[in-house]
Amino acid sequence: MSGMSSKALWLVIGVILVPCIVVPLLVGLYDRTDPTLFGFPFFFWFQFLLIIVVTSLTGFCYWLSLLADRNARTERHDRGEAA
Repeated sequence: MSGMSSKALWLVIGVILVPCIVVPLLVGLYDRTDPTLFGFPFFFWFQFLLIIVVTSLTGFCYWLSLLADRNARTERHDRGEAA
């Protein structure tokens, strides 16, 4: 990933974050009670699963944004532009 340009990394970040925004908005996807997990209806345990998945993806995207920023500074430095 470090060989990618900063613009390409920002595009990857956007693509990764789109499901994090769209899936919780699709209420019909998880508006049900079956299957249950440890007695919890699907609605509740799916929400908890979403918290874990979205947090993980957001953290990964944060790391990618740091990499994209570093690549952008390197690209500017290579072109001789001021930061």
